[in-house]
Amino acid sequence: MQKLSQSEWLVMDVLWSGDSFLLGEIVDKLYEDTRWSRNTVHTYLTRMEKKGLVTIDRSVDPHRYSYKISRDDCSKAEREVLLNKVYGGSVGDLVAAFLKENKITAEEKAKLNKLLDDMEV
Repeated sequence: MQKLSQSEWLVMDVLWSGDSFLLGEIVDKLYEDTRWSRNTVHTYLTRMEKKGLVTIDRSVDPHRYSYKISRDDCSKAEREVLLNKVYGGSVGDLVAAFLKENKITAEEKAKLNKLLDDMEV
């Protein structure tokens, strides 16, 4: 899977929030943050369909738009790019960098410890 642009993430966030949408519904949800016109959103959706990210149901009128790729799959692809590009594939270095730069709660620490304990390494 290819990396999503920031604009594609915005569109996908809308699509991931429900089952399917009319074009106008997507435009309305994006407008406050993007000020994109109906034509701009339609262009993104048709390009994203060609990339295999979006499904357009043309059997109904008006057409319905939905995601084809899950948020989890897109997030996984982004994590892999970050891991390989910035940390040379080292999960330990990535986690260490995040923990050095960000505070975690006691609850988050307990979850992380449990995750590490449960892993087979």
